[in-house]
Amino acid sequence: MSSAARTAPDAAPAQALRPDVPAPAAGRWVRFRGAAARHRGDLLVGLLFTALAGWLTHGLWPDPSGRVLALNPEDQALYEWFLAVDSRALLGDFGLLTDRLNAPDGVNLMANTTVIALGVLFAPVTLLFGAPVTFAVLAGLNLAGTALAWHLLFTRVLGARRLAAALGAGLCGFGPGMVSQTNSHLHMTAQWLVPVIVWLVVRLLRAADPLGRGGSSDAGRLQSRRGEDRRGEGTGDAGSGRVGPDRRRMLTSAVGLAAVVSIQVFVGEEVLFLCALTLLVMAVTYALADRALLRRALPGFAGGILVAAGLALLVLGYPLWFQFAGPQGVADGMFSPHYFSADLSSWWTLSPLSVAGGDDAARLTTGPAEYNTFLGWPLLVVAAGCAVWLGRRPLVLACAAGALVMGALSLGPDVVVAGDRTSVPGPYALLDGLPVVDGALPMRFALAVLPLAATMLVLAVDRALRGTGRARRLVPAAVGVALLPILPVPLPTAERPTLPEFVTAGHWRECVGPGGVLVPVPLPTPKEPWPMRWATAADAEFGLPEGFFIGPYGKDGTAAMGTWKRPTSALLTDVAKRGGRPVVGEAERRQAARDAARWGASCFALAAGTRHEDDLRATLDQLYGPGERIADAWIWRT
Repeated sequence: MSSAARTAPDAAPAQALRPDVPAPAAGRWVRFRGAAARHRGDLLVGLLFTALAGWLTHGLWPDPSGRVLALNPEDQALYEWFLAVDSRALLGDFGLLTDRLNAPDGVNLMANTTVIALGVLFAPVTLLFGAPVTFAVLAGLNLAGTALAWHLLFTRVLGARRLAAALGAGLCGFGPGMVSQTNSHLHMTAQWLVPVIVWLVVRLLRAADPLGRGGSSDAGRLQSRRGEDRRGEGTGDAGSGRVGPDRRRMLTSAVGLAAVVSIQVFVGEEVLFLCALTLLVMAVTYALADRALLRRALPGFAGGILVAAGLALLVLGYPLWFQFAGPQGVADGMFSPHYFSADLSSWWTLSPLSVAGGDDAARLTTGPAEYNTFLGWPLLVVAAGCAVWLGRRPLVLACAAGALVMGALSLGPDVVVAGDRTSVPGPYALLDGLPVVDGALPMRFALAVLPLAATMLVLAVDRALRGTGRARRLVPAAVGVALLPILPVPLPTAERPTLPEFVTAGHWRECVGPGGVLVPVPLPTPKEPWPMRWATAADAEFGLPEGFFIGPYGKDGTAAMGTWKRPTSALLTDVAKRGGRPVVGEAERRQAARDAARWGASCFALAAGTRHEDDLRATLDQLYGPGERIADAWIWRT
C-alpha cells in the first residue's frame, strides 16, 4: 500500500470536523477551542475578582478627580503626585532625581515609594485622564491582579482544584491587610509579581533536581497541570527518564527570576524584601524536612540563585546606589519599629474594614492603612487545624514555619498586648538596626502570613475535595465559615476639595513656564500636602518647594519626612493657620527675596477661598508688592 493510501484514513476525521476548512486550520481551531475551554474557569475567576475589587473601590467612581479615600487622603495626594511625575517618562522628562518637588534640591525617587514601574506603565492613562484616574484604576487592579496571580499559581503549580484555589487566592488578594493597605499604599498592594517570583523559584528547584521532581517526596508535592512535564518541569519528570539537572531550564528560570525581581524593585521594594525573607525561611524549613531533595538539588539551585542575583545586580546596581548614596538619598529607615509594631491581640481581632469587624478594634494599630494582622480567631483556628490535618508534609511545614516567623517578627522589638507594651522582647529585636531591615515596618511582616495561610487552606480544601467521607464536606465548609467574618467592605470615600480654575484651566502658564517653580500659598507639608495636587493636575509640568517626601533632612543627614522650612515659608504657614497680619519690615522683605531666589521661584500663587485669604494676601503684598488677579487666584511674580 502506498504512503498516501496509508495516511488518508487518518486525515479524514480531522477534515470532517469542518468540511469547508482545510485540515491544518481545523486543527488550529480545535486547539483554540480546547485552550478556551481550559481557561474559561480562569477567566470567570478573574472577572469575579475584578468585580469584587471594583465594588470595594466604587466610592472613587465615576468621578475619581472629585473623590478621595477618606481614611488616608494625605498619602493619596502623595501617590497621585508620584504617578504624575512617573508619567513624564513617556515625554522624555524623567530622572531618578526629580526637581518637581523640594526645589531646588529635588527628591530622590528611589528613596521614596514612587511605584515607578506602575507609573510608567500607566503613563498614557495619567496623561490622558489624570493621575486620580490612574490611582483609582490601580487601587482596584492591584487587588484583583494579586488574587488572580495567586489563583494561577495554585492551579498550575500546586495543581489545586479551582474552588480551593479561588478561596486561597481570594484571601491573598482581599485579606484584611491587603484591603487596609489599599488606603493609598499602592506599593504594598501591587503584589501580582510575587506569585511569579514563587513560580520561578519552584521552576528553578525542579530543574536543579537530578530526578526532575523538585520535592516530589512531599505527599502534596508541587504539581503542574499544564503539561510542563514534557519539558522536565512537572510531575511527569520522574517518569520521563531524565537523570541530572535540566541546565537549560535552570538558566531560563534564573534569567526570568532576575527580570521579575528587577521589575519588582521599581514597583515596591518592601514587598520584595518580605517575599525574599519569607522564601528564605520556607527554603530552610523545606530542606530540613526533605534532606534527600537538599542533597540532590542544592548545588544547582544555589548556582541558579547566584546567577539570578548577579544578573539582577547588573540591572539594579546603579539604581540601588542612587537610592542609598546618590543625591538626596537616604541609607536608613525613618520609621520607629517600636511604634510601627503589631499588637499581639490584633491577630485574633477582626478588622474594622471587615463585615464582622468593629470600629473599636482600630485602637490596636497605628491607622486604617495598617490592619495587617487582623485575621480573626476563626481563621487562625481553621488554618491551624488544616495544618495539623495535612500532617508533616514539607510544604505544609514550610508554610507553617514561614507564617510563625513572619507573624512573630511583626510584633516588633517589644511585645504589645491590648495596647500595653510589655517587657517581653520580640524576635524583631534580633534584626533591629540592621541595614535594609530598618526600612521595613515590623507590622507589615504580617502581610506575608496571608499567602502562607492561604496555601495551607488550599492544600486542605483540595485534599478534601479529592477524597471521600465527611472531610469532603466538612473541610471546605469550615474554611468558608472562617473566611466569612473577614469579607471586606467598601472603602470609605469623601468629596475632595475643588482645585482652582487657575490650575485646571492652565492659567498657571501665565506666571511660570514648563519646568519652572510655582510657590503655592501655603506651601505643602507632609501633614498637609494638598498644594501638591496643583502640580499633579498639571502633570508635574512645574516644580514646588518643600512638600511631602522622604529626604536626608534628619539629624546628621538621616532620613526625615519633608524638609525644614525657610523663614518665608514658616511665616506664610503661620498666617494660614492662625490668621493675622504680621509686621513686615525691610529685613523680612530681604529674607523673602532670598527665599524666592533659593527656590528659583517664578511666582507665588494664592487661590481664592483659601483660609485667611485676606491676611495672606496682605502679607504677600508687603513681601513682594501688589499682586495681580488671574482667574480665581492672586499671583506675585518674583
